[in-house]
Amino acid sequence: MSEDLNSILEPGMIVEHPDKPEWGRGQVQSNIGGRITVNFREEGKVVIDGKRVSLMPIFGED
Repeated sequence: MSEDLNSILEPGMIVEHPDKPEWGRGQVQSNIGGRITVNFREEGKVVIDGKRVSLMPIFGED
């Protein structure tokens, strides 16, 4: 489920929102109790409910 992948997200990781590609990539600021704060390039700081949205981590890119 989405919670399993979201649980690995840590501050500093880069992610994308699967339903909001226009937000661009974002950097995880915190992940506390399934509430993930991400600073997106085009949208700014957003708090994501990890139980409802499975963020896509971006690996191996700067």
